[in-house]
Amino acid sequence: MINKLKSLITLGSALVLTLAVVSCESDLDNLGEQLFDGNSAEGVETAYSIVGFNHTYGDVIRTDAGKLGYGTLGAFTEPVFGMQKSSYVSQVRMSTDNADFGKNAVLDSAVLVINPLYEKDSVTTTTKDDYIYPIGNVEAKKVVNTYPVAKYGKYKIGGNKTSFKINVKEVNDFLGAYADEKLSNKTVNVASNVLGSKVFDGTINSVVVTKKSDNSELLNRDVSLRIPLDKDFFQTKIIAKNKQPELTSAANFIRYFKGVQISVEENDGYIFKFDPSSVAIKLYYKNDLTATDGTVTRSELLQYDLSLGGVNAKFNQIEYNRTGTPYADAIAGITEAGQSQLFAQGMGGSGLTVRIPAQTVATLRDLYKNQKVGIVTAKIRLYTDESIWKNTFAKPSYFTVKEKDATDFLSDMTALANTTYTLIRPYNLDKEDAYYDIGITKTLKDIIEQAKEPKDLIIDLGSYLSSSSTGLMLGLDYTDRAYTPNRIVLKGTDANNVGKEIEASLLKDYKNIQLRVAYSKKLIK
Repeated sequence: MINKLKSLITLGSALVLTLAVVSCESDLDNLGEQLFDGNSAEGVETAYSIVGFNHTYGDVIRTDAGKLGYGTLGAFTEPVFGMQKSSYVSQVRMSTDNADFGKNAVLDSAVLVINPLYEKDSVTTTTKDDYIYPIGNVEAKKVVNTYPVAKYGKYKIGGNKTSFKINVKEVNDFLGAYADEKLSNKTVNVASNVLGSKVFDGTINSVVVTKKSDNSELLNRDVSLRIPLDKDFFQTKIIAKNKQPELTSAANFIRYFKGVQISVEENDGYIFKFDPSSVAIKLYYKNDLTATDGTVTRSELLQYDLSLGGVNAKFNQIEYNRTGTPYADAIAGITEAGQSQLFAQGMGGSGLTVRIPAQTVATLRDLYKNQKVGIVTAKIRLYTDESIWKNTFAKPSYFTVKEKDATDFLSDMTALANTTYTLIRPYNLDKEDAYYDIGITKTLKDIIEQAKEPKDLIIDLGSYLSSSSTGLMLGLDYTDRAYTPNRIVLKGTDANNVGKEIEASLLKDYKNIQLRVAYSKKLIK
């Protein structure tokens, strides 16, 4: 008989293990002394080799307004998964209908403003005490706080700091309604001319300008990425259309100026996230002011915002180049018998399917029926595959897990929702031999003790979203996978030992996908 990893624990007499008690186990690697009392039970922990194989979504995912908690922009290429590149497309709306820019309005400048996520604890402050504020040539002090954006990918390429050229172009296709579903592989026709561009070095800043004479604020600009736009285009397209039909209503405007595409020229670097609700085009202009005596003067600089947030239709376009990559080989060779390497990638990439073999189920059911064991904890353990994925890229902390064809969460997630239960427990993410434990105690107990039919587990990169008001998870279809750029390779099936129990002497160094089960067993007196 294959040896089990056994732990005789000074335990209790309580052999009926409730879910609430199971959930009190703070570390799934321990059997939990609080689960037993006295000397009436033997604690056994054992592991089984199980099946894992890749599943693919064809590099396509919904990225429309209803799915984008964050937009993504950038590109990232490495030899395992290949290239992933994200652009952003959005309608543009007037902030008011029937906008009136006044008499002889002339645009001074136009700027696209984006608010990326950034590293708030990594600030560089630059102060200029002898700054001259250009509007009125006022003596002032200028304070600039600079932050790196939060990014996934390469901070440097060839020893140099990674930078992108970001381009903004006009969209020539009507983008429809906010609620329309759009996939990441959707293409749109864009104008050949560039409305604006900026070489982006990965940092953004805030600016505060105060008048020297009385310390009053002349300018206070929040942390943002600002891309200068073609003022002549917007003078003709917007300002010169003052009070004309194109600007009278949102319905007219989104068919007249259909939207913009924001993209990067390069194919390698990093991907960063931004808040889609706050993206805007800011128009700065002046017009004529007529005094009561008929004197005409020019106004101070005025501002009008064109919104890319709100109810605008919007989506991320995501491109891939998988040519010659291990990822492409793995996806082409998917087999339900199991694969040795499992590839997980967000933003439309692949995930993994986990199957507990019939042989393992039969073994555990036999133990339950004939030896009266009770399952204490159960978890799927997944190790990173450092033979192919050994780098400094941030490893994911979360996965979504559901049963195949499920319409609700895992029974563990629902039954233990108000306990300390955690679906995913990552370990050593900043070290070698990083691994993940997926808690499936209730799920496995139902299969073994209630004879429930076992189903494949579908595991994807990303996390479930919760309601901001109640804290409760919104549902299986509400995840951040559409804007999670991470990727990872995990060790998969051990083809020679599928369904078998892993020898205790081998368990310490066993890295293939496995089911770990801790159960109680009555001692025979």
